[in-house]
Formats: sequence, C-alpha cells, structure tokens
Amino acid sequence: MVQRRPSPLRRKRSAARPPQPPRALEICGLPMPLELKESARATRMTLRVDAGRGLVQVVIPVGVSESDARQFVGRHDGWLRARLAAMPPSLPFADGAAVPYLGVDHVIRHDPALRGPTRIEEGALLVGGQAEHLGRRVRDFLVAEARRELSTRARVKAAGIGARVAAVTIRDTKSRWGSCSSTGRLSFSWRLILTPEPVLDYVVGHEVAHLREMNHSARFWALCASLTAGLNPNVELPRAWLKANGTRLLRYG
Repeated sequence: MVQRRPSPLRRKRSAARPPQPPRALEICGLPMPLELKESARATRMTLRVDAGRGLVQVVIPVGVSESDARQFVGRHDGWLRARLAAMPPSLPFADGAAVPYLGVDHVIRHDPALRGPTRIEEGALLVGGQAEHLGRRVRDFLVAEARRELSTRARVKAAGIGARVAAVTIRDTKSRWGSCSSTGRLSFSWRLILTPEPVLDYVVGHEVAHLREMNHSARFWALCASLTAGLNPNVELPRAWLKANGTRLLRYG
C-alpha cells in the first residue's frame, strides 16, 4: 500500500463536511477501474489494489481535491502497474475448468442434455442447461452447498457450548470470511466452500466462539480451539492458509 502524509492545511479542511460516498475516479490508460473514497479518519492519501472487488481504491482525507488524488495516482503509476501485473488471473466457471470443493479440485463438466440439479459425481461437477447459464449454475450450487455446510456446523457447535444461533447468512464478502453480531447472527462468505474442510471448520468455530466471547481474549482463543479441535489441533494453520490463499479464492467465478 502506498501512503502520503497530507499537509496540516488539508487536515484542517477535512473536518468541514462529512465524507462523500465512494465514486469512480476516471484515469485513462489503467487496466483496472479506480474508486475514490473519502474518509474522515484518513490523515494521508493511500492507494491499494482490491483484488476481491476488481478495482484500485484511492482513499483520501475529506477536503483533498480530486486533482490531488489524480496526481497521487500518477506519481505511483509504476508501483500500481507492477501490482496489477502480479495479480493472479481470474478463474471463471467454465466447461473443463477446475474448481475446489472443500479444497479438492473438481472438473466442471457441462452437458446440455443433463437432467436434474447440478451435482458432484466421481470428482466432477456436472452441470446441465444452456452454456450461457453455466457460470450462474455453478455459483448457485456452491452457494447452496456453503449454506448447508456452514449452517449445520454452526448450529452443532453452538449447541455444544449452550449457545443459540439466531440466523446464518451467506454472502460474497471481500474483506472478511465470517462475522458474528451481538444478536447472535452469523454471516459467512460462500467462498469458504472452496477451502479445505479444516479451514472452513475453523472459521465456523471462530464465529461460534464469539457467541460466548465477543472479543479476542485468551478465553476466546481457548474456546475457539476447543470448537475446532477435531480438525484443527492448531488454529494458526487455517489462519495461515487463508492469509496465503485468500486472494486466489476471490478470483473464482
């Protein structure tokens, strides 16, 4: 991430009005769209590649002009292009492509004559219907599988510690794999169905542990470890896996 410390004058101006909503920043010649985001907490301009959303985000303190933001991006053009060139390619759901299911690659096999729902058989993901709907059908299947797997595990683990799950929501979040609200609502990324089973199980255990400990204290980590002990004797391993592979998971579909 590239940062630049703003002048005192810009800090003073930043309190004059609330931040504007994020908006597109038009700069010709870049291979990825840019998003300009004002932040009341920002004290400097920052530039980062958001691989999950497929854009470059420019964060500026409130009051910094769009012209200054353009110049900031221009000064870091080389750094930005190098980061974009190093990004892993997108991985569309297409006939013959491999997609991981609980960490195990399955080849997508499309057959327009196939009857019945999308399903897994003998290491392949079988998809019927018209070719133009293939990607949507694969995604719908994976989302449904994630909902079933994550909801079941969450409720079983919660019951084991005498807690109650109010609801389980499946989303396509880009910045976190799971969350737990103070009302007992759990939310997970559907892309967890792509991860190895111990990784998915760890994220479920992590969020269920928050039903009892809404913090990251020693008691929380002890509870988290107890909830995932069957598949994860060391919770650092799935955390490290997500850190190393998370960006790639966001490229599927």
